[in-house]
Amino acid sequence: MSSREVVVLNVGGMRFVTRASTLQQFPECRLARMLNDDEREFKLVNGEFFVDRDGTLFSYIMDFLRTLQVSLPTDFTDYQRLQREAEFYGLHPLADLLSQECLLKPRLEILEVHFSLQETQGFFRIFGSCSTTVETLAEQITVFTGQQSGQSWNSPFPTQKPLVLLPLERPSHHDVVFRCGTDYSAGDQFVARYVSIKPDNRKLINATNVLGLLLDTLLGDGFRLISTRMVSSEEKVECYSFERRRGPTGLTMTMHQTAGSSRAAEVKRSQAQKRK
Repeated sequence: MSSREVVVLNVGGMRFVTRASTLQQFPECRLARMLNDDEREFKLVNGEFFVDRDGTLFSYIMDFLRTLQVSLPTDFTDYQRLQREAEFYGLHPLADLLSQECLLKPRLEILEVHFSLQETQGFFRIFGSCSTTVETLAEQITVFTGQQSGQSWNSPFPTQKPLVLLPLERPSHHDVVFRCGTDYSAGDQFVARYVSIKPDNRKLINATNVLGLLLDTLLGDGFRLISTRMVSSEEKVECYSFERRRGPTGLTMTMHQTAGSSRAAEVKRSQAQKRK
C-alpha cells in the first residue's frame, strides 16, 4: 500500500486526491503510517481512506503538506480547532506553529496621505505603519523635473524637452515626501515637477490628478479609506486615512536531516515579515 502513487481520502464527506509522497512529508505522522495500514482510525472503503474528521479544516492540512507553508484566510479564526486537527494527524510542527497565533493572525496596517495645495504646487507626505509597504509604494512613485519655458499649471507635458529623475524624500522608513506642479524660476522660466505612479505610465503635473491616482492606487492595493479630515485649516493640509488587513506571508517549514529522525522541521519567516 505504501508504494501506491495516488491516494484518495474521504474526510468527513469531503474527497481529497493526492500523491503518497505528499502524505509522507512527515513519516511519523498518522497520514504517512496510514499507507502502511498502521492506523485503525482510517478505514479503506471502496479504494478510499475514510476518516471521521472535519473536511474543511483538512483542506488547510493538505495545503500545508503540499507546500510546507501556512496560508490562512485573513478572516480565519479557528486556530485552536485547526491546531487540534494537526495534533490528531501527528503534524506536531504545524500544531506548534498554530499555537503561536501572533505569527498567523492578520496584521492591521495604517496609512495616511497628507495633501496640501499651495498655488501651483501640490505637496504630498505618506505615513505608513509598515515600512515594507511604504518602501514598495515609494518604488511605484517617480518624480520628473525640468526647467521649462512659459509653463503653467495646466500646460501639457513637453515631450520634446528632456526631464530629469528627482529622488523622493525619505525622512524615515515609515514615510515618503514628494511634490508636483510648477514653481516660478526667472523670467518666463518655470521648474516643473511631474509625477508618475506605476502601473499607470502617465506623467501628471496637476496635483489634484496626482492625488486621485494615488488614492485609486491604494484602494486597488487592498486599502480601505476610513476617514478624511483637515489637519491644518491655516495651511489647508488634508489627511486621508487608510487601513488594510493582511495575512502573514512567507511562513514556511524548512526540512532538514537530524540524528535519530528521518526529518525534522523548523519555521522560518520571510525577510519581508521581519521588517516592521
